[in-house]
Parts: sequence; structure tokens; C-alpha cells
Amino acid sequence: MSGLPSAHLRSHAHAHSHSHPHPYPHPHPRTDPPEGAAALVHGEALARARVDAFLEVVPPRDRETRPEALARAERQRRRWATQVVVADELARRACRGRGLRVPEEVAPSQVLAVAEADVADLGSIVAAVLSHSPAARVLLDVFEGEQEIPEGAVRDYYDRNRDRFLTPEALRRGVDPFGPDGLAPADVLPYEDVREDIERDLRRAAGHRTFFAWLDRARAGVVYATGHEHPGDPSHPDHEHRH
Repeated sequence: MSGLPSAHLRSHAHAHSHSHPHPYPHPHPRTDPPEGAAALVHGEALARARVDAFLEVVPPRDRETRPEALARAERQRRRWATQVVVADELARRACRGRGLRVPEEVAPSQVLAVAEADVADLGSIVAAVLSHSPAARVLLDVFEGEQEIPEGAVRDYYDRNRDRFLTPEALRRGVDPFGPDGLAPADVLPYEDVREDIERDLRRAAGHRTFFAWLDRARAGVVYATGHEHPGDPSHPDHEHRH
């Protein structure tokens, strides 16, 4: 039985996603992508057709009706889709670099639905990457498996969040975990009963943080064609900072 609301633990990853450096660099001399490319990924052209194919099966996020607003939303959607496709390419390369079996490239029609909770916790770009890219999911699984969660961290989480581990009986009685009398020991699930759940979810949150850090580093070597920049890049007139 898990007393951990998943959104609470995933919030560690979400908070980190807003604290790391933005993926768009400051202007500097660069080699522009060739005709027909959406980006140069570490010097290699990424075909614009891959972005187009992704856009064909992903519904618009915004329901604009005014022509100028619709045009802006579509330009931003293309930039958002470019980030997803670039991240998929980076993940495929990272898998090969680690000697991992690289999954077959996903067909755009096989894009999975992006759960609203994942968008809230991970950001729309990363959530879409993990839904779209088998390679990104393989890499995330590897990162999660590499995390070592100390016993002290698991115990500390349990001790600081007793209100999240109330027994069914305490919940039926409507026990107030923040009341003046506090919680009786019998109102809280034993540590041994929830330890594995806490450790698993802390490992998952740490894996997400590692994935975010890897993606930031990997994207630093990407050069985008005009119209394919990051949606939040202030160098284009449509910029907005929305994950």
C-alpha cells in the first residue's frame, strides 16, 4: 500500500525543471542549418520532415480563433514540436553511446497520449518526449536504475510526512494530522509497510532530475533553423516561457 500521492513526489522533479538553465543559448556565431533542416544536432542536420510528421498527429494545444492569434499559436506549436523531435534524436544517440539497444524509431501515429498530470509535473515538452520517444523512456529507466537512495533519506521522508501515511482506520475517523494533539502511533502505517514505496518514488524523482540535467547538456549543442527555436527563446517575437 502506498501512502504517497505521486504528484507530491514528482513535484521534486517539476521544481527542478524550472530551476535548471534554459535550453536556448545566448546569441553567438553559428552555422545555420541547411535548407530542409529544422536543426543541426551536434553538426548533423535534423530533417524538417520529422517535425512535420509529428505535427500531423499532435492536436493543437490552443484553441485560438482570431487569425493573428492562430498564426502565432501554430508557429509556437512548430517550435514546441521541434524540441520534442530533437530530444528524441538526442536520446537515440545517448542510447547508442551507452551501448543500449536503440528502439525502433516511433511512427508519429503511435504517439501516446500525454497525461495532464505528467504535463503539470514534467512540463509539456518533456512529457511529450517521454510519450513520443522510446529511446527517451529507455534512457530515463537507466537513469532511475542508477540512483542510490540512502536509507536515511527514505526514513527522513517518512518522519517528515507522517500525514501521508495514515491508516485506513485513521482516515475513516477523520483524524486531523495537524491538530493540536498530533498523530498517535497507531494512526500511522508502520515504516516497514511503506518503505519500498517511498524508496521507489524517491528514485523515480531523482531519475527525472538526472534526465532533465542530461537533456539540458545535450541540447546545448543544437542550432535551430529560423521558425524552429525554443518557444521561450527571447530572440523571436512569439517567445513565451511555458513548459
